[in-house]
Amino acid sequence: MHGYCGRMAPDRPLAHPHPDESDAEREARAKALSSPLRLRILRICLHEARTNKEIADVFGLNPGSVLHHVRSLIDTRLLAAEEPRRGARGSREIPYRATGLSFTTSLPNSSSLVVETFLQEIEGIAPDDLDAWRLGLKLSDADLDELRSRFRALFLKYAERAPDPGGTAVSLMFAIHPERQPRTDGDEAD
Repeated sequence: MHGYCGRMAPDRPLAHPHPDESDAEREARAKALSSPLRLRILRICLHEARTNKEIADVFGLNPGSVLHHVRSLIDTRLLAAEEPRRGARGSREIPYRATGLSFTTSLPNSSSLVVETFLQEIEGIAPDDLDAWRLGLKLSDADLDELRSRFRALFLKYAERAPDPGGTAVSLMFAIHPERQPRTDGDEAD
């Protein structure tokens, strides 16, 4: 599984965490994922290994500034170094690839972080290249649980597929939230 996720529902990660890791490892990983830039680094290293300089170039940042974030992701095993390669001037470059551990990391209260990261990722995309779907519903608790469960199963089904080397790299974001609208009984909804 690759990618990162927010929470499908309170206190439930989308996928199950590795049973052998400690609470301290899980907490360190969650802390490393608390930055939109780090989430974006994982996204661009998902299908293609990239060096620190390549990562910095994608974001228009100084490689020294990006190195701090890359090291944090490496230290928490969210990024892994691949075989070193020779750069353009014969220098030794280390490419990094996302490990997929972010997908099983629980991120409490991360919805705003995931949305902020999403908004940064779509900035500058042509409107014709972005499909956004939204639907307003009023559901019973049981129907809402069913909806979450079905989306969870769908996400996992696709997350477990091996990447198609000739495929198109895409990102998917699904958000479910209560709408802040007046209720019919006159009380404000939360």
